[in-house]
Amino acid sequence: MGRLLFGAGLLALLWLVSFEPASPPANARAPWWEFQSIDTMKSSRDLSREKLEDPSFDAVIEQQIADIADTGATHVGLATPYDEEFVPFLRRWVAAARKHGLKVWFRGNWSGWEGWFGYPPVSRQEHLQKTVRFIYTHPDLFQDGDVFSGCPECENGGPGDPRLTGDVAGHRRFLIQEYAMSREAFRRIGKRVAAIFNPMNGDVARLVMDKNTTRRLGGIVVIDHYVRSPQQLAADVREIARTTGGRIVLGEFGAPIPDIHGALSDGEQAAWVQSALDLLADVPEVAGINYWTNVGGSTELWIQPGKPRQAAAALKSYFIPEALRGVVRDTKGRGIGGAHIVSADRRTRTVDSGEFTLPYVRSTGAITAVAAGYVDRVIDVRDELSSYLEISLEAQDAGFFARAARFLGSLALRTVDTIAGLQGFVCSTNAGAAVGPCE
Repeated sequence: MGRLLFGAGLLALLWLVSFEPASPPANARAPWWEFQSIDTMKSSRDLSREKLEDPSFDAVIEQQIADIADTGATHVGLATPYDEEFVPFLRRWVAAARKHGLKVWFRGNWSGWEGWFGYPPVSRQEHLQKTVRFIYTHPDLFQDGDVFSGCPECENGGPGDPRLTGDVAGHRRFLIQEYAMSREAFRRIGKRVAAIFNPMNGDVARLVMDKNTTRRLGGIVVIDHYVRSPQQLAADVREIARTTGGRIVLGEFGAPIPDIHGALSDGEQAAWVQSALDLLADVPEVAGINYWTNVGGSTELWIQPGKPRQAAAALKSYFIPEALRGVVRDTKGRGIGGAHIVSADRRTRTVDSGEFTLPYVRSTGAITAVAAGYVDRVIDVRDELSSYLEISLEAQDAGFFARAARFLGSLALRTVDTIAGLQGFVCSTNAGAAVGPCE
């Protein structure tokens, strides 16, 4: 039983180390989600051919990317097709993203998969081969930390939607092959692409993403999901996380979609987005979001480049949350690295110096500081959110084994003292006897 408990504790610790990011430096921005993206499909894909030879469009690209960067996004979603015809256009978008410090979420596809721009159909096998070749041929497009989707909403093209064809096994097999082959391609070009995502409709995810498939796709389920209410969105995310065993990334979400939400005013859209973000913030399985879309269409965040709607501010409040900053030290003033700082909404770990940055979007009542070998400490921070918090932790009793070690150590010392006393007694009572040296 002891070994089982030790093993369970070790697994829990490894989980925390693997999935809980260390705090950024105390003066750095702390994003709310690991992936915070805004999609540009209406411009980066739909205008791919129209603006391919138009250098003046670079000014539009620059403004759109600048607007997205200003929200605190970590990534920008680029939906430019991967066909060689469109690579120069994609490069223009990527260059602007790098200029503004954004990672790229590559959300394109092969035009033939869904019949874009008059391209001929592409089979699954051709798709796999073309995707790997694209990665090998254009390694300079990618940077460490980028995200790659080889086939967003695969159900919309190729052999068809598994909900209609019944080919669930074939669809799963294709997604797994695409994931594995893309991952290997990135490894070979030496780029640490953060994730290889396979976005799909939420109902497709319910059909296709069993726990085994989720595991083989990196433990991430990416859903492009539009529903009537924020409450339904959060409930669906929780349900899919539970049934798949995976963490959830919202590959697309937004409002209003006329057929779903009807017409919403600027303020009503902002209220819908704010409510959705508030609810999603309470779902720990959410690893990231991509809002669809920046400009163009009913869900747009900017009426035109440089002129945001109110919903953009709602998104920014989560993308650049407030942050509680501080340091954790022992009673001798030494920083404690790797300590966990936990609030009702988020948790982080201290860096080696003991410093931490904990994001929050709602006033938090208390945080807990936890470190191995120290007594946990709960601090009410309602009046200290704007100050630099200094937390001191006291060393704790290390538990049964440490107490046992101290007992055995003290017992050994007492034994040595007893032996020494007995030896002295023998020497004093047998003076002159041949009992050996008493020194």
